[in-house]
Amino acid sequence: MGKPTGFREYVRLDRGYEPVADRVVHYNEFVVPLSEADISTQGARCMDCGIPFCHTGCPVNNIIPDWNDLVYRGDWRQAIDVLHSTNNFPEFTGRICPAPCEAACTLNLEDAPVAIKTIECAIIDKAWAEGWIKPEISHHKTRRHVAVVGSGPAGLACSQQLARAGHFVTLFEKQDRIGGLLRYGIPDFKLNKHLIDRRMSQMRAEGVDFRTNVHVGVDISTAKLQTDFDAVVLAGGSEHPRDLAVPGRSLNNVHFAMDFLRANSKRVQGVKVPDSEFISAEDKHVVVIGGGDTGSDCIGTSNRHGAKSVTQIEILPKPPEKEDKAITWPLWPNRLRTSSSQEEGSNRMWSVATKAFIGDAEGHLKALQCVKLEWTKNDSGQWQMSEIPGSEFEIKADLALLAMGFVHPVHEGMLQQLDVTLDPRGNVASPTEGHNAYQTSVEGVFSAGDMRRGQSLVVWAIREGRQCARAVDEWLMGKSDLPK
Repeated sequence: MGKPTGFREYVRLDRGYEPVADRVVHYNEFVVPLSEADISTQGARCMDCGIPFCHTGCPVNNIIPDWNDLVYRGDWRQAIDVLHSTNNFPEFTGRICPAPCEAACTLNLEDAPVAIKTIECAIIDKAWAEGWIKPEISHHKTRRHVAVVGSGPAGLACSQQLARAGHFVTLFEKQDRIGGLLRYGIPDFKLNKHLIDRRMSQMRAEGVDFRTNVHVGVDISTAKLQTDFDAVVLAGGSEHPRDLAVPGRSLNNVHFAMDFLRANSKRVQGVKVPDSEFISAEDKHVVVIGGGDTGSDCIGTSNRHGAKSVTQIEILPKPPEKEDKAITWPLWPNRLRTSSSQEEGSNRMWSVATKAFIGDAEGHLKALQCVKLEWTKNDSGQWQMSEIPGSEFEIKADLALLAMGFVHPVHEGMLQQLDVTLDPRGNVASPTEGHNAYQTSVEGVFSAGDMRRGQSLVVWAIREGRQCARAVDEWLMGKSDLPK
């Protein structure tokens, strides 16, 4: 794969960013791509490692060495076919996936993995530019009708695969536009929304019927879906946010992160948002509670609003600067990572818990009461946290954003109407293997993505959407030619 000695001859290169001062004044993507020549050279670095651990690191099982080699040899047309054979939307993953494939790369043993994510993004962007991507319209129709609920990456992937198998697919979305968290949860500066619109045009031509502003379980009953469709796929995501039940939670300007991000993204995309629903960080001291991707997106958005300061606090201890590869490789390591948004300006604090929100006489947030934590292992080897006596302190805050993740899908409405079995974590229970793969406890009702597995990555959602589509196709037709 690639050039046999390429990994010794060429250093790792990756995409860069526009200067911070230039990019925080707009919501456009700010990644600076590599040239085609540099991409080809990076493909040459893919070594003949014998066992491509990048395959195991990639949830959609991308055939990474093959398209690295094709890019190195200049066969971009074949490269996009290989890439699309496992991934419906590489323009999404090439921008927002954390790249566990690179963590699993053999060259990561020397901290210089192949720039897999950058090559992937270059392939799909070139394919669109060259006009190579066309609708893949099924030449036969099965006369089977499938309803897919939720238009995030799982619902989109499932819908596209089922349409290509010849089924009539109707995709329901409760928001006013298609895309789920891709549309309104991920800021435009990380993922330009024309990428979703472009795929929607392809999917419409392939036969997918998009229905927006339809909240299943509210605007339309699940019983009607079961009557009108031969199969139903639940891909609504994990939308019940983790709350913080401490004194002062009801103060003004304490919000869930997704409410902040969704309203901002709608305005950026030209959707009218009433002032009562819009949450502004302008001229405010912002505290983001939670150290994950959603928290990072809150930082980038707050800086673009013109926040006075942004502080991000995390309950877990600070990760090591560098992992011990002898212990972690090729698995995803726990190590310190700094996102582009965090680079734009933020104060990060670890091992900190929020004890209370402090308000002024008018009921507006003015500070957070916090305490420092100590993490130790008990006799069973499990980590336990304890408050450090006398370590209490306050952080000035005019706006607090809760970005502590999601606990499970919303149960009220659709799931309660269907009366599907839930797993111990509150997700929709369904297996991924066997004759009833991805099928819930209700006959003919399937589930995929975060609604089934819990909060996870876009790339996992795409994988589950594809696999669920095969399971539905097999259940409807007795067999399936769709890839697993």
